[in-house]
Amino acid sequence: MKSSVLYCTTALTLIAGSVSAGGIQRDIDRSQILFEKGKNYVEFNAATVSPNVSGSVGGAVGSGNIQSTYQNFSLGWKHQYNEKLSFALYAQEPVGANVSYAPGTGYPFAGTNAEVNSLAVTGLAKYNFTDRISAYGGLRVQSLSGNVAIRTAGLPLPPAYNLTVDKDYQVGYVLGAAYQIPDIALKVALTYESKIEHDFRDNAGTEFKVEIPQAVTLHAQTGVAQNTIVFGSARWQEWSKFEIRPMDFAGGVVALASEPSDIWTYEVGVGHRFTENWSGAFTVGYEEDRGDTVGNLSGRDGFISYGLAAKYSTEHWDVTTGIKYIDVGSANTTIGANFSGNDAVAAGVKVGLRF
Repeated sequence: MKSSVLYCTTALTLIAGSVSAGGIQRDIDRSQILFEKGKNYVEFNAATVSPNVSGSVGGAVGSGNIQSTYQNFSLGWKHQYNEKLSFALYAQEPVGANVSYAPGTGYPFAGTNAEVNSLAVTGLAKYNFTDRISAYGGLRVQSLSGNVAIRTAGLPLPPAYNLTVDKDYQVGYVLGAAYQIPDIALKVALTYESKIEHDFRDNAGTEFKVEIPQAVTLHAQTGVAQNTIVFGSARWQEWSKFEIRPMDFAGGVVALASEPSDIWTYEVGVGHRFTENWSGAFTVGYEEDRGDTVGNLSGRDGFISYGLAAKYSTEHWDVTTGIKYIDVGSANTTIGANFSGNDAVAAGVKVGLRF
């Protein structure tokens, strides 16, 4: 079994993978670009996500869909310097949010909207100690910005609040190690991403911090039959450390956004090479419904997802397309609203070039 063919099937999970990540995560660990074959490798990923997330108070007053369609992009490059050493550089939009409550509905947050934007550039190096054991690491520079307009009615909160924060740049790091047996397409890789703490000021000039929390991701794959591979990942992220709490909103007693629990996200799949050029994969993703009372800029708690992808490969380039359906978990919010029966559809494309 040639791993050079079957390693590519794990890349199928990167298509539209971000929609099913915890917290405000919009993209996943892309350090595995270091394991792509070839002297030089460049990849571009694009995904579009269409969520349908709505709820109601007392089963009567509805929120409408609070999340609009969004796109997510990433670009990466890997260079094999010699048999032992390789480098990678990639840019991605790791976190984000776009929440909007339609005005005039009678819902307590009608007219509220919030947006979070990010960009991270990560540089990595990987060293092969043997043909089976390797370690990698590097630095990440990340920007974070956002704006929020809160409108409330009948709640013990300010009836109107606005805040815009410009881009803040901070630095984190990535560390990882991997074990491989190329002859059977086995690879196990563990990646650690450090927390990155951003500094902002509210309308009164008082400083507050927003932490994008640390994360650990385990990637695994192995061949199980001729031209067939099984693969999966498990990701833990310390989302309980995340909150946006400016002091000039409700005296800092209430956070604009937060996550009550750390989040584990899982995905498993099977990939098969059908012809010399065509391969495909099926994936199932899962995030536990933790039973948390979530914030009013969330409306979700857990999920289960189903994905299909197809890949066309040649010696020097490949194109992967994929689609994923996400059954979004029900949730209760802090004002007693219930969000249920929600879902999302994501589609993406990945183009890779080797030269």
